[in-house]
Amino acid sequence: MAKPLLRIQRYFCRKPVRFFSLILLYLTAGSLVFLHSGFVGDSGPGARGGRDSVVASEAGARASSSDTRGLGIMSRVFKETRRTGRRFGPRWMRKSGQGGYKTAGRGGDYTSSWNRALKGRNAKDVDDGRAKYIGCYVDDTLKRALRGVSFFDYKKMTVFRCQDNCAERGYMYAGLEFGAECFCGHKIQAPNASESECNMECKGERSNTCGGANRLSIYRLELSQESARRYGSAIFKGCFHRPDNVTAALPFSAVIQNMSVDKCVDMCTEREKSLAALAGERCYCGFPTPLFSLHELEDEDMCLYRCPGEEFESCGNDNFFVVYQTQVQDNRCMDRRFLSARTKQLVALASFPGAGNTWARHLIELATGFYTGSYYFDGSLYNKGFKGERDHWRSGRTISIKTHESGKKEIEAFDSSILMIRNPYKALMAEFNRKYGGHVGFASQAHWKGKEWPEFVKNYAPWWASHTLDWLTYGKNVHVVHFEELKRDLFSHLKGMVQFLGLKVSEDRLLCVEGQKDGNFKRSGLRKLEYDPYTPDMRANIDELIRTVDAALKKRNMSGVPAEYMPR
Repeated sequence: MAKPLLRIQRYFCRKPVRFFSLILLYLTAGSLVFLHSGFVGDSGPGARGGRDSVVASEAGARASSSDTRGLGIMSRVFKETRRTGRRFGPRWMRKSGQGGYKTAGRGGDYTSSWNRALKGRNAKDVDDGRAKYIGCYVDDTLKRALRGVSFFDYKKMTVFRCQDNCAERGYMYAGLEFGAECFCGHKIQAPNASESECNMECKGERSNTCGGANRLSIYRLELSQESARRYGSAIFKGCFHRPDNVTAALPFSAVIQNMSVDKCVDMCTEREKSLAALAGERCYCGFPTPLFSLHELEDEDMCLYRCPGEEFESCGNDNFFVVYQTQVQDNRCMDRRFLSARTKQLVALASFPGAGNTWARHLIELATGFYTGSYYFDGSLYNKGFKGERDHWRSGRTISIKTHESGKKEIEAFDSSILMIRNPYKALMAEFNRKYGGHVGFASQAHWKGKEWPEFVKNYAPWWASHTLDWLTYGKNVHVVHFEELKRDLFSHLKGMVQFLGLKVSEDRLLCVEGQKDGNFKRSGLRKLEYDPYTPDMRANIDELIRTVDAALKKRNMSGVPAEYMPR
């Protein structure tokens, strides 16, 4: 027995033989993994029949067979579906009964029939705190049940991912189909199907169902107040009194037969105007200006006049306009450049991490037309348009420099500073999400419930207070801006920031910024923790830090922290 083993040992000790043997084993293992991924990726061969060829023509780049999907060659495609059947209109014209929505009375709106689909579903499936399950619906590639944005991911699609993407874009409904496809919309334009027909597992979570072949599992999203007023490519701005000089304020107008929100928005979009104002049968188009700033909001009841072309939409009248912001970009504030002459005055844009520094940079760049710089370098921010990110912070070519530093030496290197302060409870959570999920991502439940969160609060909460105290102590000329106040009254607070930077204020630019204030730096309002992550001990510690910062601000003859910060 020993001799055969010895011969085998000597055989493998020969270097060429050993090398080729290992290569053979490696290739064999790789082939097995490759074959396995192909079988796992295709959970329903033949279930779709001839539908793939039709869908391929719509998506433009999607795989044409289940085998191709299984190999993962195409992982994700975004597209905008055609605009047929879009539904605009303020929420106050759409609510009905127990939280359902009125049907249009024509055009195949099946939204109000969702209750029939709840039979057989348990409470957890119906309401998970983020969205309510509506039911299984028929979907047709030529006439979609949900006609907003859609996207596909044949490897990692989950129910929440679909809901989150639709909520971020302001849609009221999210539907999943074929285990990997997500559709968004404002109304359901298809009949119910049997629950048994929505039988395909989600590609990213086998425990959940993501529709079926030509069948959608649809959820109604529980959106925040702000998100719920967005309707596809247009955003409802409110009800406003007719401007004194309407022809100067809104220079283009036309009478439209059978007026509807859709028709007015489409006309202003074609005219490349960012505002669509409905006044009965007349549609006005333009941009926000000092003549029509959208700052004096009227009671929405003043605009409750039915559109001639749509029973459940409001079109205002000659004295009170219903205003929407179209998808047209207001380019009056989009031009940005480096300073023409290098400045020797270095202005810091200082904040604790998670206090809105990136958002403030976005606002400053649009309001001033100049790039902001950074004490650091973040390639992802550079790729998003912050061209000053690559400059050395002392280059003198940027209007302000982002920094989270709080040491005496680092603070004294700046000649003046805008100090951003945010409620520590919100700032800590925002920074924790950034740390574990990226600039607009989210930390996982495992991070929140694991040891990472308590350790993070222990280390970062004191830094929130010491950061502000250090800048108040060592800063030479400090202009304090509270994140929450900037968000509530952007125009006046951003105007103060521009003046502090020593620049002339352009009201047209500021009004343009208001229409594009979020940029790409805002997390969706849908994903919220279902519990308070702060323990009583954490709150007691943070509340004491808030009192310390409040006292320090008042000692410098500044207003203290906003009332919402203070412990209740």
